[in-house]
Formats: sequence, C-alpha cells, structure tokens
Amino acid sequence: MGGEKLVACMLVTVLSLTLIRSVYGQHMPEEACLVQILVPGLKGEPGEKGEKGAPGRPGRIGPPGEPGPPGDKGQKGSTGHYGKMGPAGLKGIKGDMGDPGPKGPNGEPGVPCECAPLRKMIGEMDIQVAQLTNELKFIKNDPHFSALPSPAAVAGIKETDSKVYLLVKEEKRYRDAEVFCKGRGGHLAMPKDAAANRAIAGYITEAGLSRVYIGINDLEREGHFVYVERSPMTTFSKWREGEPNNAYDDEDCVEMVSSGEWIDVACHLTMYFVCEFDKDKV
Repeated sequence: MGGEKLVACMLVTVLSLTLIRSVYGQHMPEEACLVQILVPGLKGEPGEKGEKGAPGRPGRIGPPGEPGPPGDKGQKGSTGHYGKMGPAGLKGIKGDMGDPGPKGPNGEPGVPCECAPLRKMIGEMDIQVAQLTNELKFIKNDPHFSALPSPAAVAGIKETDSKVYLLVKEEKRYRDAEVFCKGRGGHLAMPKDAAANRAIAGYITEAGLSRVYIGINDLEREGHFVYVERSPMTTFSKWREGEPNNAYDDEDCVEMVSSGEWIDVACHLTMYFVCEFDKDKV
C-alpha cells in the first residue's frame, strides 16, 4: 500500500512541476515532493467469495406481536368421562302426604297365647322383688345398720351359711372402712376359705366393680399378713402371682379384684369395701 502511495506522489509531483515550469518558466526545487498528496488508487478486481462464517449469537427476543384475529369455532368434541359423584345435597322439604293406598288383605289368624312362660317369668320377678324388699328392710330396720349411707351407696347384701356380706359403694381409706364396718358390729370381709372368697368375688363382679378393700393387712409387722381382727392366716390365701410385693415400701393393706385374687396396696388409697357380719349376731 505504501508503494502505491509513493508512485502516485511521484506522478503528481512530476505533473505539477511540468505545469508550473511551463506556466512560470521558473526552476522549482526537488524538495517540493516532501508534501505528499494521497490519491486513492484504482479499484481492484473483486476477490473470490469467502467461505461461510460460523452462525452468530442469537439476538434478543423481540416484543410479542399483536394478537391475531380469533379463529373459527372448532367442532364439538366427543363426550368426556363422567366425573366423581358430588356430595349429597341438603335434605329437601317434606312433601305432601300422598293418597291412602288400597286396603290390604286380612292377615292369618294369630297363634294362641302361650302364657305359661310369661307367668313363670313374672313369678321369678316377683321373687326377686320380694328378696330385694327383704334386704332393704334388713338394712333399714336392723340397729347395726341404722347409720348406713343412702341405699344408692349399698349394693344389697349377700349371705352364706354363716356370714352376711355388705358391699358399701362409698370410697374410704382402709382404716376408715374398718371403722365403718366395726361400728356396725362387723369387720372388713375376711375370706378364710375358698367358698367365702368365691362369694365375695362374685359379689364384686355382680356389682360391676373391679376391686374392693378386704380385711387383711401387715400393718403391725412387715411381711406378716393377718386378718383385721388379728387372727393369723394359716389355712387359706389367694395372692395374685408376684404378690404381695410391697411396692414403694408402702403397701400394707389388701384389696380383692373381681377374679378373687388378692393384691397388697397402700392403705391411704380410697375405694369401695365389703363388710362382714356373723350371721348368728345379726
């Protein structure tokens, strides 16, 4: 490129000097070519087409176009699947009563009354009522029970050949329960044989209870259980497996559960209890 500019300068200079000399007839110094006048050269021949370049980076996303006009309405589609059943609606208003229907045919003749079973059932109920009435009179009239709580707190009485048992549904501590029974001529129940134990356990079950105090304790000497009137236990016991265990070093009294088993418990607990009376003293 520099060579082309130098040739152009020389041609312009020669032409300029020739013109000046012809006009002015004067001698011009050679240094005049120091001022270069750049004249673009002639346009070259077009070059060959280059190879296709790599694609440029994608441009920015342009703004959304204007919405087009709405299309034509499509054809109606096929029926879809049925949806789940919705919740039931509110109950409607009761409608008017309809017209009475036609009278039905007469029924078959009835079976003759079987009165014997009914009479037997009524007789048994009369016996039970009489028994309960006698028990209530026994509780109300006997001087030993004159200070009993309301009849609702007494679950009737039970008798064996030699004992009368009274279940009191009034929660008391062990000592208070014994005071209650002793003040009426008895003690907390003391099952001294299997028959007496079964009678008391049945009494508890019939009354719908799960446990009651009975007259057994080791208050005077730990581990040495005696009946509440201090007689020794030598002939019978019904301890539940693992009992007595004197848990927390605080279980000196005894309860009976509905199965008839005995468990040692703390004496300060309050629960229902069964009193025992000698039948010949009542």
